[in-house]
Amino acid sequence: MRPADSYPTNRIGDLEYRIGRIFPFGASTFEGTVVNFSVFTKEATSCTLLLFHKGDKKPFVKIPFPPEFRIGNVYAMMVFGLDIDDLEYGYQMDGPYDKEKGLLFDKNAMLLDPYARSVSGRTRWGVEPSPGESFPHRGRVIMDDFDWEGDTPLRIRQKDLVIYEMHVRGFTANENSGVKRKGTFAGLIEKIPYLKDLGVNCVELLPIFEFDEFENSRVMDGKRLYNYWGYSTVNFFAPKAGYAASGPRGLEADELKNMIRAFHKNGIEVILDVVFNHTAEGNENGPTISYRGIDNRTYYLLTPDGWYYNFSGCGNTMNCNNAVVRNHILDCLRYWVAAYHVDGFRFDLASILTRDQSGAPMLSPPLLETIAHDAVLGGCKLIAEAWDAGGLYQVGSFPSWHRWSEWNGRYRDCVRRFIKGGAECAPELYCRIGGSEDMYAGRSPSATVNFITCHDGFTLHDLVSYNCKHNEANGENNNDGANDNNSWNCGVEGETEDEAVNRLRLRQMKNMLTILFTSRGVPMMLSGDEFGNTQFGNNNAYCQDNEISWIDWSLAEKNKDLFKYVKNLIAFRHAHPVMRCGGFDSGENGTGYPELSFHGCEPWKLDRCAPSLVFAYMYAEDHEKYDTKKDCFIYVMVNAHWESHVFTLPVVPKGYEWYLVSESGGRSYAPGKEKKMGSITEWKLDERMSAVLVAR
Repeated sequence: MRPADSYPTNRIGDLEYRIGRIFPFGASTFEGTVVNFSVFTKEATSCTLLLFHKGDKKPFVKIPFPPEFRIGNVYAMMVFGLDIDDLEYGYQMDGPYDKEKGLLFDKNAMLLDPYARSVSGRTRWGVEPSPGESFPHRGRVIMDDFDWEGDTPLRIRQKDLVIYEMHVRGFTANENSGVKRKGTFAGLIEKIPYLKDLGVNCVELLPIFEFDEFENSRVMDGKRLYNYWGYSTVNFFAPKAGYAASGPRGLEADELKNMIRAFHKNGIEVILDVVFNHTAEGNENGPTISYRGIDNRTYYLLTPDGWYYNFSGCGNTMNCNNAVVRNHILDCLRYWVAAYHVDGFRFDLASILTRDQSGAPMLSPPLLETIAHDAVLGGCKLIAEAWDAGGLYQVGSFPSWHRWSEWNGRYRDCVRRFIKGGAECAPELYCRIGGSEDMYAGRSPSATVNFITCHDGFTLHDLVSYNCKHNEANGENNNDGANDNNSWNCGVEGETEDEAVNRLRLRQMKNMLTILFTSRGVPMMLSGDEFGNTQFGNNNAYCQDNEISWIDWSLAEKNKDLFKYVKNLIAFRHAHPVMRCGGFDSGENGTGYPELSFHGCEPWKLDRCAPSLVFAYMYAEDHEKYDTKKDCFIYVMVNAHWESHVFTLPVVPKGYEWYLVSESGGRSYAPGKEKKMGSITEWKLDERMSAVLVAR
């Protein structure tokens, strides 16, 4: 029997409608042609629903919400007889306009539904709107009928992750990527065999929520510059249609779900980089797209005179701890977990999420606590970029409730400074290698996401090839991007044919990767670093949709030695759970040795408070504790000095022999195929070199 609230009561032209259901917010469909529209606004005095045929400039009908269709601060309407495949929609809100009070209603502005599950218009990447015509962001209704074939999130233990950060478009956009559907979700599926071969088990995707690549677009030296990274969200519920090969057919949601399902089938989790700290509406001079015209004072942090607080560096700051906005963010996260099966989220400039309505940081932010304890989000990873553009830096102190982990910027800076010759960094580096217990005591090493490079800054190759940033192509007179990169060009700025310099650069890259993959905590690497991808010295390639940002797959063959080195390091990490310990264990275990110990050139002799460029560390893997076949001992030696040093190896139990895992000068072996070195007692490391041995 049909429910009473699903019969029409009103008519406009050929369409019938009635008061709608409050939940869920957004546009939802049932019985094929019936769509329920529900939208929040606290201060609008009226609301009108606009319905368009797909691609038309003008709506085919405008339906004002009768007063009785408003329940509390929500307008809800159910419309019958709609063809959702041919439907686009938006709203018009009327209300007071008083800029000093933050009230910016414009009854003529067409507004995008904040809960739209799909956004029309930008279905092909880089196709410009008509000259002089502003792009109307409109919502679309999608069917939630994807066949997941029994898929569920993988729930890989956080301590076992190896994260690979990538840009959806840039990963396969290059002609030499070898994929059919370049720059798309479908293109990533074609690269799954490569990722499995490398050994990563989690990809972290730069923003995939709908954004406008033409925001602040311009031409520089004949090249179109775009909003390439996408850290300027138009809508939090809709995938970027321009990232889908099927986007022009309105199937971007299905293509993304198919991609996630394929990753899961191959044992790879998917984490989304999400940007809740600001939106694409920008500052006071920015466009009115959605939130500003619907309820400006609810969604944004405003100064007493109605201006925008700008803790994001992008013009506005979302009012994240307002109850309505908090629920909006929670609804979004739950939706991506439930509807798209994503495994976790990395929160951009997450310290903004700790700020109250006046912008002051809160000790116990309700949004973060609610996310941490939310029932739907209970199994997903939560990673914070624990700082913001307003000067708030919370690495090591971000409110966690034992759920949040953090990008460890202190790890990145320490490793970079040490490897280029910063002996004073050694005492801190010992802490970072051990999982940063000084920062995360009472938690676990899984709280730290260790990285040396990410999308923001130099690639690993550029870190050892440039002393200074070279961002001239961005058209900002090289003023953009960080100036303090802790980089060293090894004697020559930029590309060179000097073989000695290139060999040194290769060793330096391997040295940093060796430390990264043998440190406790969760390692994260930037896509392309495994074979020396370059951005030609650009450390802020946010606008470069070209060979500067695209992965150059020809380097995978050119630098296959580096790829093999990284692949073997990752496999070695997977093979030895002692490096992925869930606690800060360092005392003696069942092997009779300390589980993690630090050494100088002589074993057991190291002043952990003194500067040094030469040290070693040993993991003693207890086979009973870690459920491995036999005890083993992993010895990592690091020489960041410009002179060679001889390391005396620690005495291991009788019957054990040393095997070479890797040496940054060139040799590298897969687990189980390490080169047998026998009962050696010392090891010489040439200048700026590292080596990993295992005794078994």
